[in-house]
Amino acid sequence: MVILTLNCGSSSVKYQVYDWDTKNILATGLVERVTLGNSSISHKPRVHANLAAQGKMPDFPMEEYAAAHECPTHTNAIELILNTITHPEYGVVDDMSTIKAVGHRVVHGGPKYGTSVLIDDEVTASLKEISDLAPLHNPANLMGMDAARAVLPSVPMCAVMDTAWHQTMPQKAYTYAVPKEWTEKYLVRRYGFHGTSFLYNTKRASVLLGKEPKDTNLIICHIGNGASVNAVKNGVSFDTSMGLTPLEGLVMGTRSGDIDPGIVFHLMRSCGMKASEVEKQLNKASGVLGITGRWADRRDIEMAAEKGDENAKLCQEIEGYRIKKYIGSYMAALGRLDAIIFTAGVGEMGPMIRRLATSDLQEFGIEIDHMKNELAKCRNAELDITSVRSRVKIFVIPTDEELVMTEDAFALMDGSYDVHTNYTYSFQSRDYSNKARAEGLARDLERKPYLKEFIAKIP
Repeated sequence: MVILTLNCGSSSVKYQVYDWDTKNILATGLVERVTLGNSSISHKPRVHANLAAQGKMPDFPMEEYAAAHECPTHTNAIELILNTITHPEYGVVDDMSTIKAVGHRVVHGGPKYGTSVLIDDEVTASLKEISDLAPLHNPANLMGMDAARAVLPSVPMCAVMDTAWHQTMPQKAYTYAVPKEWTEKYLVRRYGFHGTSFLYNTKRASVLLGKEPKDTNLIICHIGNGASVNAVKNGVSFDTSMGLTPLEGLVMGTRSGDIDPGIVFHLMRSCGMKASEVEKQLNKASGVLGITGRWADRRDIEMAAEKGDENAKLCQEIEGYRIKKYIGSYMAALGRLDAIIFTAGVGEMGPMIRRLATSDLQEFGIEIDHMKNELAKCRNAELDITSVRSRVKIFVIPTDEELVMTEDAFALMDGSYDVHTNYTYSFQSRDYSNKARAEGLARDLERKPYLKEFIAKIP
C-alpha cells in the first residue's frame, strides 16, 4: 500500500511517496512557485513500487527528473505530482489507484485538535475558522487539502497538526498574561509548532537513552529556517518557544522571535506603519536576515563570519545566545534533564550554532565534545556529540516529519490510531532502520569513516 504525504506552502508543495508494506521511500519531490508563474517540479525517484515489493533495489540510483510546468493553482500542482509519480519512465507507481491514503501537514490546529484526524468537511471548516491564527500557513494547507480531495475524492486523507503535540502543556505554560477576554473570545494562548518533529525526536531520543518515553526529560532544539525549542517532561510536551503563531521564540531565518511588543506600537506611531506592514517585516525581513542585512541562509552567514564579517559574527552570537537562554530556562522548568537534542537543517548540520548554544554550561552538567561536534555533519545518522565529562547527553538526530505523517495516515485509515502516549510508532523500536538513510550512511562512511566513532549507540 502506498501513502502520499503533502506539505503545502503558499507557493510550494513538498511531497513523499512511501510504500507501507516494504517500508521504502519510493520518491520525494517539490513543486515550486505555485500560483506565481515560472513554476517547476523536481522529482527524486528512489525505487519503483513493483521492485520494492520483490525486495529489489536498482543497481544505480534512478535518474532525477526536473521540468518547468505552470501551476496557477495548488490543484494543478497536485495533478502534476500525481502525473509525475505515475509516469512510465520516472514514476514509482503504476497508477493513482495504488495510493491508499494521503497525509497533509497542517501548521495550526487551534485548541480543538490534540491529535491527527481524518479530513472531512467539518475539519476543513474548523481549520478555516482559525486561519487568522496562522495567516501565512493555514490557507496554503487548506488549499492543498481541497486540491487533493478534488483530484483523489475516494482516498482517505489525514490532517497532521503541528500544534497537536503541544496540547499536553499545562495551563501555566500556555496562558499569556493578557485580558481574559482575549483568551476566551479570540483564542489567544501558546500553541507551539514543529509538533511532528518533536514527536519523532522524543521517541528516538528515548530509544537512544534506553528509557521509556514516559521516563524521559528532554530539551529539543529544532533549528531550521523556522526554529523552536521544546521542553519535554515525562515524554510529553511541557513548554515550547513558539506561541500563538510561529513568530515567537528563537531568532529564525527571517522571523524575529522574541521582541518587546512595545516595538510594534513604537513603529506604528513613529513611522506610520500599518499593522500588516509590521507583521510582514517581523515575519519576512527580520531574524538572521534582519541582523546581517544580507543573508537568511546560515551557510552564507558562516562563510561570511569566517571571512571576518562583523554582522555575520554578531548574528551567530545572538542566535546561539537565544537558544542557550531557552535551554537554561527549560532546565529550570523540567528539574531533571536527560538529553539535549539538535535537529532540522541547522541543528543537524550547524556545529557553530550547537557550540554557541551549549557553551559555558559545564556547571549544569552539559558539555559538548568539540571535535565530534565539528565533524558531526550527517543527515543519515543519529550522532552522539557528548563530552565524556557531561552528565546530560547531547544528540544530533535527523528529524523525519514525513514518517510521522505517513504512520498517522495509515493508522487513521486502519482504525488503530490513538494519542501518542498510547500508540507505538515503528521508530520506537530498538531495531528500527530507515532504509534510505542506511544506504546514505553507507555512502557517507566511505567519505567520512570517522563518523562511525560517534554514531549514537542504543543501550
